[in-house]
Amino acid sequence: MTEYLLVSFKTCPWVQRAAIVLREKGVPFAFRQIERDNRPDWFVAISPHRKVPVLRIDDRVSLFESNAICEYLDETIAPRLHPSDPVERALNRAWMDYLPTFAAKVTGCAYAESQEDFDRALAFVDDPLGKLEQALSQRSGGPYFNGTSYSLLDASYAPFLQRYAFLDRVYPLGRLEHFPNLSAWSAALLARPSTHTYPPEEFEAMYRETVRARSVWLSQFC
Repeated sequence: MTEYLLVSFKTCPWVQRAAIVLREKGVPFAFRQIERDNRPDWFVAISPHRKVPVLRIDDRVSLFESNAICEYLDETIAPRLHPSDPVERALNRAWMDYLPTFAAKVTGCAYAESQEDFDRALAFVDDPLGKLEQALSQRSGGPYFNGTSYSLLDASYAPFLQRYAFLDRVYPLGRLEHFPNLSAWSAALLARPSTHTYPPEEFEAMYRETVRARSVWLSQFC
């Protein structure tokens, strides 16, 4: 049996994305946690960008970048999570490529250094939320992006919608409720067991501690 080891920071959403895919496929795997501020030499040697996740396969192959890892897992382990239709698959991949923009604008305000920076960042939140709302409004038939079928795209956005929910409880943003389709999608993703590496309350406490440790403006509310 193939052995999978996921090198991780405890609260990294990109690692969580890969872990969700592994859980959706029912694949046993292990974590190896490293410290964000103390990245060991063996890790730097296998991660060109010095980023997590890295997926070690049978302790001989190292894959880096969460999108590449998820695509590899989907190509090699059933069930397939990408849509079978080429157009749908391309649309899903396009929205997955939008994820870094979505993540930076929607959850990046958590690390603003001042209230002025936080308010400035918050002003950009509605744009990515609105784009996803529009995309979801053109789809129907189930709780997920592709209807009743859970996909790699769902796994990709779940960690960041979860962090928005955490952030909204630290300092109420009041934005997501203006986007009903996106709100329903978020609720469905957060209700899915595969989303969670830790119990949600425990993980939210870890998220708050991460924000607090950064000594950013928002840390005073944690």
